[in-house]
Amino acid sequence: MKTILILMDTLQRKMLHAYNPDSPAITPNLDRLAARSMVFDQHYIGSAPCMPARRDILTGRLNFLERNWGPVEPFDVTLPALLRQHGVFSHLATDHYHYAEVGGEGYMQQYNTWELFRGQENDPYVSRVNGPCLPEASAGRVNRQNILNRILYHSDADYPTPKTFAAAAQWLRDNEGADDFLLHVETFAPHEPFEASEEFIRMYPDDYEGFYDWPRYAELGEQETPEAIRHLRNRYMASLSMADKWLGKLLDEMDRQNLWEDTLVVFTSDHGHMLGEHRRTGKNVFHAWNEMAQIPLFIHLPGDKRAGERVDAVTQNIDLFPTLLAWHGAEKERAGIPYPIHGRDLLPLLRGETEKVRDCALYGWFGQPVNITDGHYTYFRAAVPDNAPLYWYGSILTTFPRYLGKGLPEGALTAGDYLPWAGMPVYRIDQAAVNRAVAPLMEKAGMKPDPDLRTSRLFDIRQDNDQLHPLSDPALEARMAEMLAQALEEHGAPAEQFVRLGLREA
Repeated sequence: MKTILILMDTLQRKMLHAYNPDSPAITPNLDRLAARSMVFDQHYIGSAPCMPARRDILTGRLNFLERNWGPVEPFDVTLPALLRQHGVFSHLATDHYHYAEVGGEGYMQQYNTWELFRGQENDPYVSRVNGPCLPEASAGRVNRQNILNRILYHSDADYPTPKTFAAAAQWLRDNEGADDFLLHVETFAPHEPFEASEEFIRMYPDDYEGFYDWPRYAELGEQETPEAIRHLRNRYMASLSMADKWLGKLLDEMDRQNLWEDTLVVFTSDHGHMLGEHRRTGKNVFHAWNEMAQIPLFIHLPGDKRAGERVDAVTQNIDLFPTLLAWHGAEKERAGIPYPIHGRDLLPLLRGETEKVRDCALYGWFGQPVNITDGHYTYFRAAVPDNAPLYWYGSILTTFPRYLGKGLPEGALTAGDYLPWAGMPVYRIDQAAVNRAVAPLMEKAGMKPDPDLRTSRLFDIRQDNDQLHPLSDPALEARMAEMLAQALEEHGAPAEQFVRLGLREA
């Protein structure tokens, strides 16, 4: 069995013609892949942003109920490790530099082999003691290291994402005729800053004057004019189109080897991005609107079986873990995992044996509202006013991109058997106490939480998938709250999550 898993970071699904035929984005190769695939219409994140999403995919469990951004834990049993036990070779080709940072430990090392292409975003790659002169951002952000990294780019072939797709195609050439492998191809683009060569920038012309390709994570301000937002979306599409061109190189190699006949291809993202919708840009600090939470999923079955069919069943990223294990016949290895897996095998859906594998999807960011959808309604459950109790759990004290432990309020860090299924003691941080301690500093720096996060929201996404019109229906909200509580139970959520969300008494 052969699998190619393709993940493009920060891919807003409304940019894809498979989901939005009117999208102005030029993506012939994504269109080409969608035409040979089953397209999933109700696919969701589990945990976000970057590393939490990857831990979800590699373990089949939700990260965000227990901790924020962090590494593979020593007690995690990962997809590549189980496939290796079953004799399946795995290779990772990526330019996602967070894998090499503090807080991203242990992911690449799960694979038999891996390669990392440097230079994205703030990757500490190009080394200069002095300079450079920074352009003045007319809106958004600019960063010294990122500007340094850009001196590497002379044509699109020099960018890390094109290098990643080219390397994946080369890996297929080097391993032509091989079987029993997982090729995981993961690109940072179109993650911000939205960089592209002039060839692709010219595809989306506008009259905006200024430097703006890296949005703030905030509500729109005076600088984010309608002209600026149009320019930002153009730069996003330029980055996406450049990535699409080089995805085509990988698909061309599949054509040459006729891999479509015997290879499972899975295409998805970790999360989307706000590009002016709901008067926001960025991610992470808002409600989990569908622009961030409802992500693309294409699955190509060997021989183009069911190509072009739509799947309306609710699915989410944790479902890839059991699906790929089952595809490679590694169920026996799964039986040895000492804790419950919450992802659902999608093979019965792919084979047409069932119409759904789950009743709902549970998703969110650590310490923020917890969200649930049944494919008809979406419910954002806000926390109680003090957002407490809230605890962080883990055995490695790192996050993005720093070490944890020092400077915590007295008594906030303890260790014990807090996750009995982990089979080892873990650290626990009283995150609510930390939040109280840093709140004055955040306010002084002008970093106030989005006030909308304090209010629960309910939407009918069958009628309002853009979530522009919140519902006021106490009976429906009570039903969704009960569904949420049941889903938290099924996912083994820590007991304090029920209290924090006002679903139980303390």
